[in-house]
Amino acid sequence: MTCGIYDTILPDTFSQIRYHMNSVISALVAALKTLFHPKMLALVIWPMLVAMALWVGAAMFFWGSWVESMTGIVQASPLEQWMSQGFFAVVSHYLIAVILVLLLLPAIYVTALMLTAVFAMPMMVNHVAGKYYPELERKQGGSNAGSVANALFTIVVYCTGWIISLPLWLFSPLALLLPLALMAYLNQRLFRYDALAEHASREEFALVIERCTVKLYLLGAAVGVLQFVPVLNLFSPVYVALAFIHLCLAELKELRRTL
Repeated sequence: MTCGIYDTILPDTFSQIRYHMNSVISALVAALKTLFHPKMLALVIWPMLVAMALWVGAAMFFWGSWVESMTGIVQASPLEQWMSQGFFAVVSHYLIAVILVLLLLPAIYVTALMLTAVFAMPMMVNHVAGKYYPELERKQGGSNAGSVANALFTIVVYCTGWIISLPLWLFSPLALLLPLALMAYLNQRLFRYDALAEHASREEFALVIERCTVKLYLLGAAVGVLQFVPVLNLFSPVYVALAFIHLCLAELKELRRTL
């Protein structure tokens, strides 16, 4: 009897996983093809350059206070005893600077993602929809204000989770999984609204999110890996956005076909 249950459940589970992954892979491949269009290539560099300029400028003005604040945090934590001994006592000041630089890198990347979502998405959605989904009616379920509100909410939740989970990154086997899980949340929440805002009604938006939540998180995790790949992470925000546009519009098209 038990074997019969497993014989039924396992094939269904693997079938669902394969179905979700096929959609994610299709979106990734379509996004890669779209990325090399001249209009899209023109968008690749500026979000990252603007984000770098903002954070490097902030570092120039506030570096001293950041070092002081980070030193205070370290002194109030168990790391103080560890860093006050031997070799670490000599290089502790440099380690704090390294930690700050490591904190700046994800901050720059997340800022580039937000700039892409808020300012570049309308052009990308128009391009992808016009070329791949010209038959989709635009029901204008979203707005510019909704886009900004969604981006701000998503960044606040991501940063809160990032700060709360930071100690676990240092002292836990979850050190690799937690950043990826947070990035998966950030990607899917940040881009799904703008990908559907022009074409889906509010009711359709809710249905698409309900139907493809697993796909959105899988895609968010897949493209989240790019954050940790040097050089590629400089150019990935536009690619990430294109992947979510392809996935969401394909899901919207399928939803309307089945209703």
